[in-house]
Amino acid sequence: MHRIAVISDTHGMLRREVLDYAGNCEAILHAGDTGKREIIQKLKKIAPVYVVKGNIDKEWADIPEELYFGLYGFNFYMVHNRKHIKADISKTDIIIYGHSHIYKEEYLKDILYLNPGSCGPGRFRLAITMAVITLDEKEHKFSVEKINCLHKDTGQKAENTQKDMYNIVKKVIKDMESGKEISVIAKRNSIQEELTEKICRIYSTHQGIDVDGILNRLDIWNL
Repeated sequence: MHRIAVISDTHGMLRREVLDYAGNCEAILHAGDTGKREIIQKLKKIAPVYVVKGNIDKEWADIPEELYFGLYGFNFYMVHNRKHIKADISKTDIIIYGHSHIYKEEYLKDILYLNPGSCGPGRFRLAITMAVITLDEKEHKFSVEKINCLHKDTGQKAENTQKDMYNIVKKVIKDMESGKEISVIAKRNSIQEELTEKICRIYSTHQGIDVDGILNRLDIWNL
């Protein structure tokens, strides 16, 4: 059995909880937006690090934008933004990505798509999360454990807020598409008109954007 730490969107911050979990793993996967070179250097002192470049990782980040590699008999592909997948992933077992700050596990054509969420600074009042993948090399099986990197009660509250915000944004979009006015939408969803207007503006000015993308732009929810 081999334990692999999976993190993303540290944005220049390494929490003690992240270091504790990573310290019990044989490798660390970082799906981008490290924020500082020092983050990678600290992680390398713990275990081998596989990292890709995120949208905030600028000139200093001499790291690839996508990475295809093998670990203990499993094929991994990693990229910061899922929309930017370029490589042939037909023989991939696990795809790691980040960017949205929202934890997600999804299987498509027997491939696991895993977003460990963000384990950096609190943002949008979302949960602070990472993942640990356990690889069974002999049986060629794996399991995924979602890790809340905050106190249990705080983490659960953050997850509930995340789900609430996700559902609110979906309802606001639906009301907007049906032609309702900002004031009406705000009242129907029990939120401020300022927030309603911002959601509507983001949705109308970013063609093809989804709920996760809108949440990723709501800076007023920063902690």
